[in-house]
Amino acid sequence: MSASNNAPDQNDKQDKISGTKTMNKKQLKLWFLIPLIVFIGLIIMLYMRLGKPTDIVTNTALERPVPAFELPLLSDTSRIMTNDNLPDKPFLMNIWGSWCPTCIIEHPFLMQLEARGVNLVGVNYKDEIGDALGYLNRGGDPFSMSIQDLSGQFALDLGLTGAPETFVVDGDGVIRQHIIGEVNESNWQSRIAPCLMVLNEASNNNVSPDTSQVAEACQ
Repeated sequence: MSASNNAPDQNDKQDKISGTKTMNKKQLKLWFLIPLIVFIGLIIMLYMRLGKPTDIVTNTALERPVPAFELPLLSDTSRIMTNDNLPDKPFLMNIWGSWCPTCIIEHPFLMQLEARGVNLVGVNYKDEIGDALGYLNRGGDPFSMSIQDLSGQFALDLGLTGAPETFVVDGDGVIRQHIIGEVNESNWQSRIAPCLMVLNEASNNNVSPDTSQVAEACQ
């Protein structure tokens, strides 16, 4: 074959090699650009979030009646409790579990509140009945009654974010205060006792709590 016939083939090969090199350079540039594009996108998202609230808003039953429930009594699961079994005077509804370390820390103070005459209703949250009853047998039972919320749905309807939590309920069954975390002497004196005082006064006078007083006392 003559050299003149080989020339086009060599030119084609060179063109292919040149084209491949050009494609490789474009691909490399693209791979370098992707992180830059992602970074710019993140910067734009962060900029758009500036000045906007970042707190997680939970669905809480605050200022609404205690959600409807039909749950077993912890001490006798053959008995089904409903809203009709709740006290008709202001009380604390405490969400607890034997598996909860902070509940164990909180428990002695709940026993003190019970000794002071505070009415507590317990909601045993996602607990095995044997563990729950053993817990109360060891540490004492501060509750006028405890209902067994094995599925945890009732606690979620209340607005639970994590045990322990406590809800202050007025004589009409309306939730007036939500305490996240442990109940102790500090938040009892600063928050819970003032709220209960206003609610008890209204209950003793057979009237609904004054809205402005509740707003101030039950923060």
